[in-house]
Amino acid sequence: MNKTIYWKTIYTLFKKELMSYFNSPIAYIFIGVFLVVGNWLFFKNFFLIGQASLRGYFDLLPWIFLFLSPAITMRLWAEEKKSGTIEFLLTLPVTDWQVVLAKFFGALAFMKIALLLTITLPITVASLGNVDLGPVIGGYLGAILLGGAYLALGLFISSLTKNQIIAFILGLVASFAAFIIGADFVLTGAPKFLVPVMSFLGLGSHFYNIAKGVIDSRDIIFYGSFIFIFLWLNARMIEARGWK
Repeated sequence: MNKTIYWKTIYTLFKKELMSYFNSPIAYIFIGVFLVVGNWLFFKNFFLIGQASLRGYFDLLPWIFLFLSPAITMRLWAEEKKSGTIEFLLTLPVTDWQVVLAKFFGALAFMKIALLLTITLPITVASLGNVDLGPVIGGYLGAILLGGAYLALGLFISSLTKNQIIAFILGLVASFAAFIIGADFVLTGAPKFLVPVMSFLGLGSHFYNIAKGVIDSRDIIFYGSFIFIFLWLNARMIEARGWK
């Protein structure tokens, strides 16, 4: 297939996926809850600390994403299978990868829109004091990469079941496990020979590295690899199930 046509097809499917979020009030509810909860939790302690810093918000963000991400991805395959539209979708002249990428990019764009609406936070904090832009930029970059990893994992899990609630719960548990595996309190009780491996595999440890404002290519490559692996598994799952 011609590369231009290949990516145009993905773009067409991507627009359909992204618009499907805003065709129901659920998207607005998700974004509203995300903004209200995040802002409330941040400002609850912000004035007590008395520092013009967004570190507290970026410490909270991965935990908020733990619930937001599976809520976004739970319907992407589960609903298609339950309604029977997956057979029609995959009989169109598109490849498995095109459908998977379109769903992933649609979900990621939705998450980016939610993140973009938090831009008032750094503006507000900057008006109250001097803000170090490095950690702010790193925090948002880390949030996009971490969110992408959560979404890729959740998208794969959604392909395993027809039940959206099960997809949400499994996505939440899997994302939580992938996030905390490298956390200090987990590493403390782990065998010493596993500590370096667990620390490297943890989504959280890479996020907090980037959120400090230190952009290390190893963290970027890790997230890119993590996302690719689960998108690849998703495409293989579609092929293995023989939906075409």
